[in-house]
Amino acid sequence: MSLTTNPRTIDNPNRTVSQGGRPRPRPTLRDRYGDRVFNIAATAVLLLSILAVVYPLYFIVIASISDPNAVYEGKVWLFPSGVTTEGYERIFADSRIWNGLGNTVIYTVLGTAISVSTILCGAYALSRKDMPGRKILMLLFVITMFFDGGLITKYLVVRDLGMLDTVWAVVLPGAVGVWNLIIARSFFEHTIPNELREAAQMDGATDFKFFFRMVLPLSKPLIMLMIMVHVVAHWNSFFDALIFLNDDSKYPLQLVLRNILIQSDVSSTGTTGGDIESYAAAQRIAELTKYAMIVVSSLPLMIALPFMQKHFTKGAMIGAVK
Repeated sequence: MSLTTNPRTIDNPNRTVSQGGRPRPRPTLRDRYGDRVFNIAATAVLLLSILAVVYPLYFIVIASISDPNAVYEGKVWLFPSGVTTEGYERIFADSRIWNGLGNTVIYTVLGTAISVSTILCGAYALSRKDMPGRKILMLLFVITMFFDGGLITKYLVVRDLGMLDTVWAVVLPGAVGVWNLIIARSFFEHTIPNELREAAQMDGATDFKFFFRMVLPLSKPLIMLMIMVHVVAHWNSFFDALIFLNDDSKYPLQLVLRNILIQSDVSSTGTTGGDIESYAAAQRIAELTKYAMIVVSSLPLMIALPFMQKHFTKGAMIGAVK
């Protein structure tokens, strides 16, 4: 096939030619103006969305180190006023905070390890077309997304298994999320070709060796996605601990902060009406503690998430597209 020059492009070099050889009209001034308006509007909406998300977080940070009276009066909106660290000092002086932080780290690490391990193994087994009964098993998993036995049934199961007031009551009941299982199964089905497994079997690799030496190294985006999802879930979880734990020394950080906040509110509202100064002081301490607790409970995740954002986004997009 020879390459020829279209004479129309020689006569008018500014004219573009489509695949059929017909000239395409150049963008008009109206088209260029419309694109510019759209870009400006999209940028403005994006900036407003970012501001709506970022500013509340920023306000909580500056309010946690500001005088509560200035916050009430509306003087704190861009910079802190009457800087004080009393709220943080009161929180970190409480030994329950450090104990709860240690418990949360244990629950998060152990729960994430159990959840990610079970989901990866189960999803890979369900992705194998030669697994007998995999459609029935997948149907049973999906049914649990629509029907739940309820809190009382869940409590009775945990009690009968002897897990009340133990770490297992926090990490085991919700270890396998069906939605995450479906995402992982779809990832394995469309990312790990069957020919790769057949080639590994010809070289003498067993199913376990193929899974640990080939499937898992090729699934790093998925693994990072699962880790991030479960780390956030376990770090912020407090409801299971509230229901299944009775020993205060086993409470996670979120539940400890909740109890401290409730105690602060009770102490402030329990002050007698005649003692106005004591009431104002209690209210001041409660407000400082409230904002400081939000920062303390959210800061570790806010520090860790940006370093794993690339893997998190890649894993989520792969699972969604495939």
